[in-house]
Amino acid sequence: MDALDVARWQFGVTTVYHFLFVPLTIGLSVLVAILQTMWLRTGNERYLKLTKFYGKLFLINFAMGIVTGIVQEFQFGMNWSDYSRFVGDIFGAPLAIEALLAFFLESTFLGLWIFGWDRLPKRVHLACIWAAAIGSTVSAYFILAANSWMQNPVGYRINPESGRAELTDFVAVLTNKVALITFPHTIFGCFLVAGSLIVAVAVWHLVRRPDNPDADTYRFAARFGATVTLLATAGVLATGDIQSKIMTEVQPMKMAAAEGLYETESPASFSVLTVGSLDGSRELFALKIPYLLSWLSTGDVNGEVHGINDLQAQYTAQYGPGSYTPIIPVTYWSFRLMIGFGLAAAAIAVWTLWAHRRGRTPTSKWLLRAALVMPVLPLAANCFGWIFTEMGRQPWIVFGEMLTRDGVSRSVSLAEVLTSFTAFTLVYATLAVVEVRLLVRYARHGLPDTDPPEPDPTDHDDEDKPLAFAY
Repeated sequence: MDALDVARWQFGVTTVYHFLFVPLTIGLSVLVAILQTMWLRTGNERYLKLTKFYGKLFLINFAMGIVTGIVQEFQFGMNWSDYSRFVGDIFGAPLAIEALLAFFLESTFLGLWIFGWDRLPKRVHLACIWAAAIGSTVSAYFILAANSWMQNPVGYRINPESGRAELTDFVAVLTNKVALITFPHTIFGCFLVAGSLIVAVAVWHLVRRPDNPDADTYRFAARFGATVTLLATAGVLATGDIQSKIMTEVQPMKMAAAEGLYETESPASFSVLTVGSLDGSRELFALKIPYLLSWLSTGDVNGEVHGINDLQAQYTAQYGPGSYTPIIPVTYWSFRLMIGFGLAAAAIAVWTLWAHRRGRTPTSKWLLRAALVMPVLPLAANCFGWIFTEMGRQPWIVFGEMLTRDGVSRSVSLAEVLTSFTAFTLVYATLAVVEVRLLVRYARHGLPDTDPPEPDPTDHDDEDKPLAFAY
C-alpha cells in the first residue's frame, strides 16, 4: 500500500459519505416547496403540517451535507495537487459559479425561509423555499458539469509549456453531452430518495398507530411519496437508457467493463447475474437476456458492442503500453446493484399505493419493515451509481488525458494521508450517528401543531416572542 492507494480510498469514502446527504437535500427541498405551494393554493392545514414536518428533516440533512462537502475541496489540495494543477483552469469556472451563485442562492433564501414564518408575506415566504430549491438543483448542475469534463473532456487545449489543461470554450463545458444527460439522471435519483423517505416516515406512523388523529395526513403523505418515487423511477430509467448510449460512445471501455464483455459481440446479451473468477476474467455461469446489451449500448438490438480485449489493444496503440481495464468485478456489480436497489424501492412504492387503495390504512408489519428499509435502497443505488461512474473511468482521472496515478500529490507521505484518512473516517462516523439520531428523533415526533398560540395580553414586545420555526 502506498500514498496513492490510501488517497484513493480516502476520496472514495469521503465522497460517497457526502453523497448520502446530497440526493435527500435536493429532492426534499423541491418536495417541501411543492407541499407549501399546495398549502398556499388550497389553505388546507395538512399541507402546512407536512411542509413543516418534512422541512425539519430537510434542514437537518442540509446542514450535515454542507459540513461533509467542505472536505472534498481539502482533498483536492492535499492529496491531489497534481490533478488540481492540471485541471484548475477548467474546474475553477463551474465550481466558482456553484459557490458564488448556487450555494449563495440556496443558503441565503433558506435562512429567510427558516426565520420568515409568520414574518414574511406568505407568497414571499414561499418564493424563498423555491429559490433555495432552485439553488440546490443549479448547484448540482455545475458540479456535474465539472465531473462530466473528467468523463468526456471538451472545450480545452493542453498548454505544451505548462502541461496544463486550459479552458477555450466554457459553453462547451456546460453543454457537454455527458453533463446534459447526467444532470436529469441524478436529479431523478434525488427524488427517488426523497419520495422514499416521505413514504417511510408516513407508513411508520400509520402502522404503529392507525387511530392517529393525523392519519388522513399521513395517508396522503404515503401516497404522495410513493407517487414521487414511481415517477422518479421512470425518469431514472429513461435518462439512464440515454446515458448508457452516450457512455458507450465516449467511454466504450466502461460499458464493456459493466458487462464484463471481453470479446466484441453483435448482437450482445445483458447478463442479469454472472458467477465468475474473482478478477472477472472468466465466466462460470451467467443468466443473460439476449439483445439487451446491444439495445442499451447502441439503440439497435443487433448493434455491435466492443469487448475489453479489442478496446485494450486500441488504447495501447493510442496511449502506449499499460492496462486500461477497470476492476471488472467492481464495475460489474456496482452497475447491477445501482439498478437493483432502485427497482426495489419502486416495488415498495407500488406496495404502498396498493395498501392505501380506496382510503385504506395499512396495518401490515411486513409493509412497515419494507418501508423502513425503503430510504436506504435508493441511497445505496445512488452511491453504487457514483462508484460505477468513477471506477469505470479508471485508470483515467481525466479520460484520455491524465492517469489517476499522475494526479496524486508527490509531496504527501503515506503517513500523512493515513492520518487524514483516519481522522476524517472517525469524524464522519460520529457525524453519521448524530445525523441518524436527529432524523429519527424528529421523525418519531410526528406532525407539528400548526394552530397559532393564544395571544398573551401582557406581551407587547414582538421581539421577545419565540421564533415561529426555530429548532
